[in-house]
Amino acid sequence: MNRDLTPLPQHLALTDWLIHMEPEVWQWFSQKEDESENAEAVRLSLLRDTYRLDAESHPDVFREAEAARAALGLETTLALYQGQGGLLPNAAVCHLPREAHLVFSGPILSLLTHDELRAVIGHELAHHMLWQSEGGAYLLADRILDAASAHPAAAPSHERSARLWRLATELFADRGAYVACGTLEPAVSGLVKSLTGLAQVSAPSYLAQADEIFAKSNPKTAGLTHPEAFIRARALKLWVEQDESLDAEIARMLDGDDGLDDLTLLQQDVLTELTRRLWHHLLRPEWTRSDEALALAKSYFPDFRPADAADDSLTADWENLPPPWREYGCQVMLDFCASDPDALEQAAGRALAFARATGCLGVMEKLLAKELKMKVRDLKRLKETEVKP
Repeated sequence: MNRDLTPLPQHLALTDWLIHMEPEVWQWFSQKEDESENAEAVRLSLLRDTYRLDAESHPDVFREAEAARAALGLETTLALYQGQGGLLPNAAVCHLPREAHLVFSGPILSLLTHDELRAVIGHELAHHMLWQSEGGAYLLADRILDAASAHPAAAPSHERSARLWRLATELFADRGAYVACGTLEPAVSGLVKSLTGLAQVSAPSYLAQADEIFAKSNPKTAGLTHPEAFIRARALKLWVEQDESLDAEIARMLDGDDGLDDLTLLQQDVLTELTRRLWHHLLRPEWTRSDEALALAKSYFPDFRPADAADDSLTADWENLPPPWREYGCQVMLDFCASDPDALEQAAGRALAFARATGCLGVMEKLLAKELKMKVRDLKRLKETEVKP
């Protein structure tokens, strides 16, 4: 893979998760198919449904395609086509092993300058580049996530993970557009032209427009397959500038809502580990380890064992979580408080101290008052008692 173009952290993490958490699924999808018959069917379909471009009649398009391929360091057979009947400007790649079939739709070839065309082709070839890299591991992950999300029994985490993968892949391909043309402006103007159909686009103006959006808000993408154009332009600019906040900003823009119903497979693992660490914290003092409390912890984690060592980073890790995640932590602490009625006040004091330290004291108070019927004066007294979180 081109040294300047590497998979996003989302690609690396999801692929690693699938390999290690679903090895049987990975192995099943890894079984080599007879690709020759399928490839021939794809080629025939393209011939039937498109007009195949040739280098003699369309030298400019082929020149830019070859330049993009060289910039990306690809050794791939290229075939170019113009789709029939499409009204909207677009480009897409049909991936076959060692073959990239690029299909242009609508009037896109007449809208783009040479540099913009090279950028758009670079975007599509970057898809092909990702799918054939690492022995096809990312293509395999793509297929597994797509199949899992489309299954009738798919969980929300499967759908959210597949969505995250698709969104990250578009940002990766946008980087391919930059690598292909070597400058930011054609990559952005080519993107905007393909989405709007405009013949004239100012990349600096659109980048300023994106900056204005981010200056006035903290947007997250609502896209299912492609992030919004202003997010893509912003993400590409941060990558080109090697901004230190790049990975964190992209994660914030792509990871979707913070609600517990919208967790990806990766976020589920993160929250599961944080929950385990919270239980270790709650049951660290000897007095907390009643039979009831230990049984409750084991209902969360059957292999649970109390830990005596302090978790120095736990408070900061919980404090930095989205509000719905911290509210979930309060629910876990409510379970802890309710597990042993004889130690309710001591447990509530411990829970309130941790809630105060992590910025969710009000939520914890309301839960204790509503669910365990603790009186306001008792809660006030416990809050005023010095208890380490």
